[in-house]
Amino acid sequence: MNILQKLQRKKKKLVVGIMSGTSVDSVDAVLVEISGYGYTTSLKRLAFISLPYPQKLREFVLRNSLPGNGSVDTISQLNILFAHFFADAVNAVAKKAGVSLSSLDLIGSHGQTVHHIPNQQNFFGKHVRSTLQLGDPSTIAKLTGIVTVGNFRTADMALGGQGAPLVPYFDFLLFRSKNKNRALLNIGGIANITLLKKNCTVDDVVAFDTGPGNMVIDAAMNALFEKELDQDGETARKGNIIPSLLKQLMSHRYFSRPLPKSTGRELFGQRFTQQIFRSNKGKKKEDIIATVTEFTALSIFDQYRRFLKHRLAEESLDELIVSGGGTLNNTLMNSLKHYFYPTTIVSSSALGIESKEKEAICFAVLANETIHEQPANVPSVTGARHATVLGTICL
Repeated sequence: MNILQKLQRKKKKLVVGIMSGTSVDSVDAVLVEISGYGYTTSLKRLAFISLPYPQKLREFVLRNSLPGNGSVDTISQLNILFAHFFADAVNAVAKKAGVSLSSLDLIGSHGQTVHHIPNQQNFFGKHVRSTLQLGDPSTIAKLTGIVTVGNFRTADMALGGQGAPLVPYFDFLLFRSKNKNRALLNIGGIANITLLKKNCTVDDVVAFDTGPGNMVIDAAMNALFEKELDQDGETARKGNIIPSLLKQLMSHRYFSRPLPKSTGRELFGQRFTQQIFRSNKGKKKEDIIATVTEFTALSIFDQYRRFLKHRLAEESLDELIVSGGGTLNNTLMNSLKHYFYPTTIVSSSALGIESKEKEAICFAVLANETIHEQPANVPSVTGARHATVLGTICL
């Protein structure tokens, strides 16, 4: 364990964070210099890259992530295939930063989620929760020669937690404020929100997945227009909201489910969007896109209003800090500004963390916490019985 002891003693580390989201469109890798750990954490961003996956791979993964579609041989192969893509991303971001692989200290990899079952189920006499992220961290470590931390979610789940969201610990370290009530909203495939009341401790943090982020919009754009996304929200801007459809979408059982909670493609994936198309045949395509875009914004606000607003008592929310691919959808952002008015809405980029890079940076920070044996889940968020060190360390 001399390697780990050496890493713990280093005052500064070069760490690569890797993120592959539920949209399966690309792998993001960021190289950061991290000083300290825990409350003393500070970082300097050095380079970022986003490498797109082959289109056919994206379709293949989404198809095989559906229950009843994937086979054990396919999942086994994909687990190693993604590790190769992740190793390529490490090489690419190091090259972009002008540093050698041998100078890197650590990799933190979220992996590619194919399924997430956060709620306890009785399975052969045992009560279990499970999640599966592809991209074997041991393979990444061997391909790159760099200590790699992966499988962050399962430790929390073993203690009765939902294994998600994990970003709130990172939000607390980097965005807590002494004089502002802040909420951090990340809009990836799934949207998640973190409430940081001014002067909060980590035990005060409340966070959860609000529901779909870009997932339903992207799926609808792909099915109706054969496009991967709604660029700048232009298609939604041309359409009109269908009130009956919006009401139908907002009646989903997830929104009334109590905290803690997390979700993913298993609730808001292909089956969900197919149901939308079946019940809205003959409607204008642009109107459907406008409605699912409004649905994303309204569901985020609905979940804030139900589960977070009362925690501020008589005070107001000073800032909503938004990150993720959803920040590029102007129609979605305008709807959020309407719902959250008069709260100031800013991109995380304005506070020094580029929106697209935030989740990759998060897993670099979480890997650093793991190496220092620091608990990085937030039990008040995930529902775990207690705080714990996350991840699998692969030498």
